[in-house]
Amino acid sequence: MSVPVFDKVLIGGQWVPAACGTYDVTNPATGGVAGKAPSCSVEQVLEATRAARNAFENGPWPRMSGAERGALLQKAADEFRRRADDLLDLTVAETGALRPIAKQLQVGEVAARLEKYAGLARNPDVEGLPPISRPGVAGATASLAAGIVVREPVGVVACISPYNFPMTNCAGKIAPALAVGNTVVIKPPPQDPLGMTELARIVASVLPPGVVNFVCGSAPDIGEALTTSADVDMVSFTGSTVVGSIIEQAAAKTMKRTLQELGGKSANIVFDDCDMPTAIRSSMSVFGFHSGQICIAPTRLFIQESIYEEFTLKMATAASVMKVGDPNEEGVVVGPIISQAQLERIESYIRKGIEEGATVACGGKRPEHMKQGFYFEPTLFTNATNDMTIAREEIFGPVIAAIPFKDEAEAVRMANDSDFGLYGYVWSGDPVRAMRVARALRTGTVQINGSPPNPDAPFGGYKMSGHGRDGGRFGLDAYSELKYVGWAS
Repeated sequence: MSVPVFDKVLIGGQWVPAACGTYDVTNPATGGVAGKAPSCSVEQVLEATRAARNAFENGPWPRMSGAERGALLQKAADEFRRRADDLLDLTVAETGALRPIAKQLQVGEVAARLEKYAGLARNPDVEGLPPISRPGVAGATASLAAGIVVREPVGVVACISPYNFPMTNCAGKIAPALAVGNTVVIKPPPQDPLGMTELARIVASVLPPGVVNFVCGSAPDIGEALTTSADVDMVSFTGSTVVGSIIEQAAAKTMKRTLQELGGKSANIVFDDCDMPTAIRSSMSVFGFHSGQICIAPTRLFIQESIYEEFTLKMATAASVMKVGDPNEEGVVVGPIISQAQLERIESYIRKGIEEGATVACGGKRPEHMKQGFYFEPTLFTNATNDMTIAREEIFGPVIAAIPFKDEAEAVRMANDSDFGLYGYVWSGDPVRAMRVARALRTGTVQINGSPPNPDAPFGGYKMSGHGRDGGRFGLDAYSELKYVGWAS
């Protein structure tokens, strides 16, 4: 069976052969080849940043009205929606996402994000401030001053996406960046870049040349060249805290703006007055939602002592019958891990958890019936403490550490005792207490009793989970500069 071959990168409106040929993209479900991706050179990366700079300095895109940019972004959204079903098989093959998740959240969400910012691009980019009066000094007459605040693009934005939701994440970066008039250089994750190649092709096809550029490769120097280029004004990165820290240090040399959404080790606090069946189902999302490969996963499970044994027993029992298997197979709940390397990394954390005294209540190994691909059983650690490695470091897999707590004060203290602060969850029948705990958590988002995510809310983290906020209108702020223009009257 032939595999799709993508051997070109996009520079200044032209798809050109990747200088270093192609490399194989692995299908996580089988370990076979999902497709071939372009491997560009460092010089091609720099050519792409120069093309983006030229399009920003000399092209029409930043000089269009917001309504004009919005109309073209809407056209891109419409075209992607038309092509979405064609990309589904490719997305499942390279990401390993279960087909329903791939359909709804991998491919399905892209057009929605483009469309959202097509509408927001039409918002006024000028805001008047109330006039101020200044009394006369040393005989001078009093004066009246007026002014406006103007929203302007930052410039050239490097958009670097992670492997768990590559196309969706990319759309969430380029849509607000383009809406306010920036030009972009897109870099996909090396593990699953194929769908993003098509996303870049679709969006670029309706915009002026050079506004969207696309580079790709598995070598580390590709990303380094992009983030250190003098032609790049901003880096928008989603990924590990380790890589984010490297980008931050490199960006500081040229005072680049950075927007970083990094690792998470989200606290999930369950009080004894919770709706237990609902709290258990939600807590198990770590197992079933993209095999725990999600930064907001509630992987630190704090359970009040009085219900700890009952809660963890029910979780372990339910997890033991969750179907692990091929993402295309009906009834499968837990699909594969992205790569062999990540699978081995998860296994190393299991060994570490056992060595430090935690108990494997369920899972803890590769499923015996899956002879190919990269699979891991839903795993629940009990008798865990908040100082264990499995509670301190992001595992990025279907693994939960369950930790008991005595009272509200201890739950908040342990939840905040973390290097991360991206997301938090609170379960309680007392809404006043739930809100009090939510306000006490040092994290960018808190969901109470399973409240659904709000696409218009600001999203980002505290501490080592990054900085900056995007989402909804806040995305426009993230990719904008604000200029004040004042005058005397």
